[in-house]
Amino acid sequence: MNEKDILAIQELLASPKKIAIFPHRSPDGDAMGSTLGLYHFLLKLNHKPVVIAPNEFPEFLAWLPSSETVLVYENDRVNCTKILNEAELVFTLDFNALHRTGEMEQVLSKLSAPMIMIDHHQLPDSYATFTYSDTSFGSTCEMIYNFIGYLNQKNLIDKTIATCLYTGILTDSGGFRFPKTTGTTHRIVAEFIDLGVENTEIPNLLFDNNSYDRLQLLGRALHNMKVLFDKKTSYISLSQKELDEFKYVKGDTEGIVNYGLTIKGIVFAAIFIEHRDENIIKISFRSQGDFDVNQFARDHFSGGGHINAAGGKSYDSLANTIKKFEQIISKIEL
Repeated sequence: MNEKDILAIQELLASPKKIAIFPHRSPDGDAMGSTLGLYHFLLKLNHKPVVIAPNEFPEFLAWLPSSETVLVYENDRVNCTKILNEAELVFTLDFNALHRTGEMEQVLSKLSAPMIMIDHHQLPDSYATFTYSDTSFGSTCEMIYNFIGYLNQKNLIDKTIATCLYTGILTDSGGFRFPKTTGTTHRIVAEFIDLGVENTEIPNLLFDNNSYDRLQLLGRALHNMKVLFDKKTSYISLSQKELDEFKYVKGDTEGIVNYGLTIKGIVFAAIFIEHRDENIIKISFRSQGDFDVNQFARDHFSGGGHINAAGGKSYDSLANTIKKFEQIISKIEL
């Protein structure tokens, strides 16, 4: 961020305000960690922040400090719209295009309050009054740490704020394995651990607190995996019938796409998940090396994200979506 923007934001935050904070639809660890981390920081500055998620967040994130205060737009449109319209300042975190909020976009696009975007995805839209966008960061949570530093308020970071930010850094870095994990990332995490963050317990809460049905669903997903060795590609599909069979709840398919990349020689992995209630096939893409799944998702499946991690969608049937994917892959050199 430039000095002019920082001074302007400092002035906005100099007196107590009603502040709305929201992540993208289907928020992940980085989205919820950054919004709740900022929420607790703003409380310390005597503001009145409210976190509004476009839809439900996964159960494995429900332990995050003050997650019980998060409002869900889809569950209470009238109240959430009222709060948004009354907000004096708005933060949008971990996304850079308003359509990523789903139905909330129609409300957000009409707000008159100053809007601050903090995000690490590519090609940001120009909706925000102030934009802190940097694709070199592995997570929005790491950017929130920097943002607090720009405001000269790092002394306010306590165990609660650090716990939220640590969660997003941990999840979006793939457990500190992804390329954008830097020495600085580890130094920030070291500060958080010194503040008391439970770095041995949090991974258990995020990754090891499985239900029997979730593990059964994982088994079915791996059984469904197809590998195109000549194209260095693997993909998984899950139908609505299969989700229902194993009592799917939000978050149960988190991380499954990554299994495809563990196969020797595979550089591109995808998962296709049917959601009949939304009449949509939700798609996640992952890659290793130089293959740009962000561009692939944008070009073919109305999506986007990062070079090595992106999402997309299809309104066609599951079978036709997979057929389209295979046809595209057949023409690409990986």
